[in-house]
Amino acid sequence: MDKLYHIVTYGCQMNVHESEKIAGILSELGYSSTEDMERADIVVFNTCCIRENAENHAYGNIGMLKKLKARNKNMLIAVGGCLTQQINKADDLHEKFPYVDIIFGTHNLNKLKEYILAKRLQKKAVIKIEECDGRIDEGDKPLRTSYPNAWVNITYGCNNFCTYCIVPYVRGRERSRKSQDIIAEVKELVADGYKEITLLGQNVNSYGNGGADIPFYELLEKLAAIEGKFRIRFMTSHPKDFSEELAKVMAGNSKICNCLHLPVQSGSDSILKAMNRRYSSEDYLKKVEILKKYIPDCAITTDLIVGFPGESEKDFEDTLELVKKVDFASAFTFVYSPREGTKAAEMPEQVDGEISKRRIMKLIELVNSQTRAHSALFVGKQVEVLCEGYDEKRNAYMGRSEHGRMVYFGCSENKIGEFVTVKINEANGISLIGEII
Repeated sequence: MDKLYHIVTYGCQMNVHESEKIAGILSELGYSSTEDMERADIVVFNTCCIRENAENHAYGNIGMLKKLKARNKNMLIAVGGCLTQQINKADDLHEKFPYVDIIFGTHNLNKLKEYILAKRLQKKAVIKIEECDGRIDEGDKPLRTSYPNAWVNITYGCNNFCTYCIVPYVRGRERSRKSQDIIAEVKELVADGYKEITLLGQNVNSYGNGGADIPFYELLEKLAAIEGKFRIRFMTSHPKDFSEELAKVMAGNSKICNCLHLPVQSGSDSILKAMNRRYSSEDYLKKVEILKKYIPDCAITTDLIVGFPGESEKDFEDTLELVKKVDFASAFTFVYSPREGTKAAEMPEQVDGEISKRRIMKLIELVNSQTRAHSALFVGKQVEVLCEGYDEKRNAYMGRSEHGRMVYFGCSENKIGEFVTVKINEANGISLIGEII
């Protein structure tokens, strides 16, 4: 009988890709994937602690496995990711959930195979949390699950130390992969038929500051020169490191999507300073102006936080004004969540929850109106779509345009993994509906 694994992933694309690496390790050990957690011989939680909700969600799901573990004592439960890398969290997790068999951190994911084999030989839990040693292991063999999309790390860690963010403490300082290793990986993915490559890092456009041999825009040029029909995306970009050279490279290479995620977080200069973002609202708007100079139709998306400690009504209004000036294609909006160990968590003047709730609703209303307006611009136009899958509920194929819009269309043939041209007939919020031509 096949040994089965089930992976529960929380957080961003970075974690999605790391779950692919975990799947690769489990595959080497002879495990096969199952969507049914109750049938699994090993369940792995790949956690996130960037926001409180993700952490609470993980704790809740781990707690739900107590009864399942009692019924199946041979089941292995492993917990890794950002949550466990926090100071003292591994011990807290073991105390709260003593039936968890393996606890590992962000810096020793590649040793999961070793920990599973060790657990098979002993009764006590295997708890291994390591500090970042600055090295990058190039031996990963991820079991990719997102065809025709593929995720490729170009950097790990972060040097920015935004006061609200715990990433530098759980992911370590920024390290850049060698360009030759990245290029080789992308060439192999394109040869294997992957059609959209997303470059990943906490701050991709500071690539090169972490020991790489070339700057980010040169890396993009080299990747865009790889033969084959495919797209390139990248995330996430920090505004302070966005350059005119990058805008020129994006404009000059058709394989690079006209879409940029550029998190601004706030439109208030005083809040940006308190966040340690190292740019002003004016600086951000100048970057946007440069981008639009070279790529007028670039879809700019962003992250926005409301309720940061000390945020006044004027600060919030400044954020609304900036959102109106930039006219974002879409935005991820969040209520500030204090993370233990960050400077912002210790700041006085924490904003009342009801005030934050009112502000986030007003911000969402503005962002949604912009999103709908941007979507409406595509009606009647033809767009190239990379078909990613089939939506059973809609009875339609789906895929993204280069601007990041999800497009749904009917077709009698399986088009997954192909580029198709779709005429847009209808816009529905952030998604588009059309017909293949």
